[in-house]
Amino acid sequence: VVSYNSNEIKKLCEEINNLGFGLTLGIHSRIDQVINYVTKVCNIGNIYVNRNIVGAVVGVQPFGGQGLSGTGPKAGGPHYLSRLCHEHSVSNNTTAMGGNASLLTSISD
Repeated sequence: VVSYNSNEIKKLCEEINNLGFGLTLGIHSRIDQVINYVTKVCNIGNIYVNRNIVGAVVGVQPFGGQGLSGTGPKAGGPHYLSRLCHEHSVSNNTTAMGGNASLLTSISD
C-alpha cells in the first residue's frame, strides 16, 4: 500500500514500472486525471480502479501480467471474445416523426 499526493504521481508510476513486475494494480482516487494517467502510464496487466483487486474469473476475464509477472497477456479461453460482444438491433419508427425521412439523415455534433 502506497499513499501519494498529486505531485508524486509521475514518480510513483516510474517506480512501479521500474520494479519489473506488473500483474495487478489497484488505485483508489476520485480524480479522473490521476486515474487516466496511472492506467495509461503504468505497465500492469490488470488495473482495478476504486474496487478490490481480487475476483477475476479464470477462463472468463483476461488475466496476464507484464514484465516478470504472470505469463504475459492471455485471454480467458476459446470463447472469450464472444463473451465481450453484445448483439442488438435498433428499430426506429419513422412514422412517429411524421414520415419525414430527412430527419434521420441529419447528424449534428
